[in-house]
Amino acid sequence: MASEDVKASESAVTTIVNLAEEAKLAREGVKAPSHAIISICKSLVAGGVAGGVSRTAVAPLERLKILLQVQNPHNIKYNGTIQGLKYIWRTEGFRGLFKGNGTNCARIVPNSAVKFFSYEQASKGILYLYQQQTGNEDAQLTPLLRLGAGACAGIIAMSATYPMDLVRGRLTVQNDKSPYQYRGMFHALSTVLRQEGPRALYKGWLPSVIGVVPYVGLNFAVYESLKDWLVKARPFGLVEDSELSVTTRLACGAAAGTIGQTVAYPLDVIRRRMQMVGWKGAGSVVTGDGRSKAPLEYNGMIDTFRKTVRHEGFGALYKGLVPNSVKVSHSIFSVSFVYNFQDCLTFT
Repeated sequence: MASEDVKASESAVTTIVNLAEEAKLAREGVKAPSHAIISICKSLVAGGVAGGVSRTAVAPLERLKILLQVQNPHNIKYNGTIQGLKYIWRTEGFRGLFKGNGTNCARIVPNSAVKFFSYEQASKGILYLYQQQTGNEDAQLTPLLRLGAGACAGIIAMSATYPMDLVRGRLTVQNDKSPYQYRGMFHALSTVLRQEGPRALYKGWLPSVIGVVPYVGLNFAVYESLKDWLVKARPFGLVEDSELSVTTRLACGAAAGTIGQTVAYPLDVIRRRMQMVGWKGAGSVVTGDGRSKAPLEYNGMIDTFRKTVRHEGFGALYKGLVPNSVKVSHSIFSVSFVYNFQDCLTFT
């Protein structure tokens, strides 16, 4: 969503820290052009390596989440986190746990690059409008305005790389019983374009964009509220000299991410189901191996939501939430890895 790509697949901790880092880089734009370019490249390399390691570490949970979201309700194969992981291991082996991860990792660098430059331009545009409105040419971006710029950058980056997210979802779902096999990311992209048309590459885009509002908004609100409460209440000795430790800030971000993801999660389920519509030779997880009722055909976001609730109940909107939530705790490792890797690059 800009929940993954927005949405996608990214935690509150990473989102908040990235916004802070991007604001810092924007303020330091007075540096020599060559130095700025080197700094940006180092950040992209660090983020790409750290993101690749982090996503690979949780790839089994990510694949299981998507399988739970889109599986045919009349032929249940995956029923819970532990059982689902065991089933994948038993039927597809170790490599089956990582299907679709290559494409997921390949999205990191282009997504980060587009997000960085989009954030810079959005910040300049929003700052100009803010200065014009207030009549103060020396005005600076407030935290809420930076949040808005970050949301705009997230939507643009998600949109630019959304076709890769769509084929990643399909590569994740297909297995050896799928009638037609995508051989990889580029083959999947060309096949979808040829068989379903260019619009098919953006199936599920709308719920991804809508998911930005509750996801980013709640992340910010919960994170700031927790931080303020800890500074005032000083429970368990977590605060020293009115400053929160790095670990405490990351814990606040993890809590904010869990709440934000939970509220916006139904839109992620709707998005994934829309991505499977029109897939000729869809994975047996979606079709039910031909031994059950045909999978539902959805016609837009509202229709997907209505049919999902009508045929499977409200709980279906939260299928896969448990493995998705487990990934949030891993974001602490991800952020620490990014910072450590960036520090190493600083001295190279």
